Amino acid sequence: MPRYRVLIAEDELLLRDALVELLGSDPQLDVVAVAADAAEAIELATTQRLDVALLDVKMPGGGGAHAATEMRALQPGLPIVAYSAYQDRSTVLDMLRAGVMSFVVKGTPPEEILRSIHLAL
Repeated sequence: MPRYRVLIAEDELLLRDALVELLGSDPQLDVVAVAADAAEAIELATTQRLDVALLDVKMPGGGGAHAATEMRALQPGLPIVAYSAYQDRSTVLDMLRAGVMSFVVKGTPPEEILRSIHLAL
């Protein structure tokens, strides 16, 4: 069974910890990098070989669209899943333009979050 290296970028500590636990419970996912803001996510993309990233849309350091754009410049083809409480058209379009593969709304059942990540791979 293949294993995939995951980066999680989320500025809310409790949610970030919950995502680490959720993704870590999947036998195919290894959480290898965790960031609290966009700048840290971009920095980690320079030092880690990633298979997929889960990015919060509204986080300090430039936000998810900025992080996605920069991360894909560093690792072309990197699948990125956006994760956000915001689901307005403008936010979704900004993330899609930045190259994300899918958009998951916060509050989505855990199995759907995992499904979105696997579909992005």
